[in-house]
Amino acid sequence: MAGGFFAHLADPFDTETETSPAPEVPWQTSEPLPKVPEPRLGSPAEISGPLSLAQITDLALMNNPQTREAWAVARAQAAELGIARSLYWPQLDGLANLTNSRSLSSSGASNPEQTRYGPSVSLAYVLFDFGAREGEVEAARYRLLASNLQQNRVLQDVVLLVEQTYYQVLGVERLVSANQEALKSAQASLSAANIRRQAGLATIGDVYRAETAVGQALLTVQRTEGELSKARGQLAVAVGMPVSKRVNLLPWPVQPPVAKVAESLDLILDQAKSMRPDLVAAEAQVRAARAGVQTAKAAGLPTLELAVNGGRTGFLDDERPTSNSYSIAVNLRIPLFTGFRDTYSVRLAEAQTEQAEAARDRLHRQSSLEVWQAYYDLNTAMTGIDTSSGVLRSANQSSKVALARYRSGVGSLLDLLTAQSDEANAQVQWIQSQFDWYTALARLTHARGALLPSS
Repeated sequence: MAGGFFAHLADPFDTETETSPAPEVPWQTSEPLPKVPEPRLGSPAEISGPLSLAQITDLALMNNPQTREAWAVARAQAAELGIARSLYWPQLDGLANLTNSRSLSSSGASNPEQTRYGPSVSLAYVLFDFGAREGEVEAARYRLLASNLQQNRVLQDVVLLVEQTYYQVLGVERLVSANQEALKSAQASLSAANIRRQAGLATIGDVYRAETAVGQALLTVQRTEGELSKARGQLAVAVGMPVSKRVNLLPWPVQPPVAKVAESLDLILDQAKSMRPDLVAAEAQVRAARAGVQTAKAAGLPTLELAVNGGRTGFLDDERPTSNSYSIAVNLRIPLFTGFRDTYSVRLAEAQTEQAEAARDRLHRQSSLEVWQAYYDLNTAMTGIDTSSGVLRSANQSSKVALARYRSGVGSLLDLLTAQSDEANAQVQWIQSQFDWYTALARLTHARGALLPSS
């Protein structure tokens, strides 16, 4: 029984009964679980008509929960700054008390019972604290700056996400159309093979080979349509809509507006240092950490405080008159020993400063790498568009010639299927090169810290 008693003292409220009885047993609730509401939208859910990239980006900035979350973090940090600034103001407290007491005399006899009442007011104000409040305000101010900059970076992240998914949807749509054209070409080859076989100019093997090509082309179309559905779901979520929401898009131009980047790579790298909100936010976090060191060091120093008290005391069932009291004091508080808490607080603040500096330097290197990679990806994609366009023109002509030769009985089915496969691959490469150019431009814009591509 003693063991059960002490076991009950170890968990007096039986909280362990609210958990799973064993590690391998799933937890089950005895009460209804909270119902997750549908995410709220910043704009009407009904979307009509094909949308441009600018329109869908505006929707995403209003509806994507990431933007709302980042804004809330910034407002919370603004409240933290207000809390830090409140330390410069006096603390004023009011008290109303009702006290019933009876004291014993030295002889053991009880004195009459007394009931006292009355209000009192106390004021406390720190006159001087060696910069502890200043450090807290400065740290809170830099943390607010970092939060505001991080909100800007989140907006840029959402823009990049929308651009990538937007061009992905458009690119896969083009791939679906290209694969459907390839399927039609394969079906035309099968029809030609059947006609030639009926005329005794082709074997059943040619027909089977053409049927295989049709099956492969059909499978490619089906897979690409599945990728398109996935891409549309990703775009809907990026915009902040339900995953099943279908968003119609304006098609990208037949030829993308390819142009060489006007700025040099060195200039873009310099721009990233000042334009990227997350990099500047990292520097703000470093300065907030340094201010925290100042606060930690000041915590172990004396403080000079002003204390003012005033009150009024009355007595119930007593003829004594009401009395007033007040006091004014200046206190010098000197921390003598805190169990080495102040020592370790300073060490903690200094270590956090080093951590913030390392995080800033790591982000600086990473941002430079992102600019570097996106810059060369963009240049590569730009040349790839011209090359793939020429390859596609040649592949189209080769496919047409091969089909005409096969129908006239001159060419072979293998030559025709090879030419059609080359044409399909060239079409995919041409679409992929355009997708690479658009996404590389978006990544370069994001890496340099801008919302829109520079013209």
